[in-house]
Amino acid sequence: MNKKMEVLVVGELNVDIILNGIREFPVIGKEVIADRMTITMGSSSAIFACNLSTLGTKVGFLGKIGKDHFGRYIITVLNEKKVNTFNVIQTGEYDTGATIVMSFAEDRANVTYPGAMEHLTVEEITGDILSSGSHLHVSSVFLQTELKKDLPYIFRKAKQLGLTTSLDPQWDPAEKWDIDLPALLPFVDIFMPNNVEIMALTSSSTAEGAISVIKDYSNITVIKNGNSGACLWNGQELLRQQAYLNKNVADSIGAGDSFNAGFIHRYIRESSLEECLDFAALTGAVSTTRQGGTGAFENYEMVKQIAGSSFNYTL
Repeated sequence: MNKKMEVLVVGELNVDIILNGIREFPVIGKEVIADRMTITMGSSSAIFACNLSTLGTKVGFLGKIGKDHFGRYIITVLNEKKVNTFNVIQTGEYDTGATIVMSFAEDRANVTYPGAMEHLTVEEITGDILSSGSHLHVSSVFLQTELKKDLPYIFRKAKQLGLTTSLDPQWDPAEKWDIDLPALLPFVDIFMPNNVEIMALTSSSTAEGAISVIKDYSNITVIKNGNSGACLWNGQELLRQQAYLNKNVADSIGAGDSFNAGFIHRYIRESSLEECLDFAALTGAVSTTRQGGTGAFENYEMVKQIAGSSFNYTL
């Protein structure tokens, strides 16, 4: 089968309006000042796609945007990052989504208008589109409300077509965490939640407890935990990875998505899981050295320079 892309990303697309340098989060009836504002392409899925492309992987995207200024901007940025946008759906029925990101130290609070991203459906993810990639990555499932219920079918179909697969569920704004993990995870090769998400999804109080809940029907589980590092359950043992620490964090926006990009970049090249985990920790840390999710990934030479100068890592 002729594969046009190494990785097909199915996910949400929106712009980010990032407010940095906030000294305290706002409360109702009061106003606070941000030191800086940046308008950039947002969405966890797009950050993952762009940074994965920068690392040298051929990436295509399937998502839904409006026929508006923000939608045109997103297409332009994805193309600049050499992400294939042939399967991005532009609709006049809905507006492109937008997220207000209030960045505070190493954490953030987001307000999102979903717009078109809520209306991508399983019927629009055809077998021909899936077959154009060798690996399927899906992210931010709780923001894609029309798609969420069909995730087991989509991943099962991808596996039947011979793709490897990965999933990062991301945060559930409704905090219902209502995805059918026993039906879904057998078809997910790499499950990539963060520490808080996996505990919420499994009603567990620790990451280890969460793994014990899903281990009978999951494959590889990678759990991100910010500057505390990450861990990986391979079905037999728990591997732990220390974080590459950055003393001068610009912001943490997209660090988890950059971690995912590093992991999948090495995984599809059949590196060992230990190597995938280490490289993921590096790319997650590289992301924190510049503002925004893609700021540190302008090109591969920038990634290489930051890895060497900030983390003594030779690429």
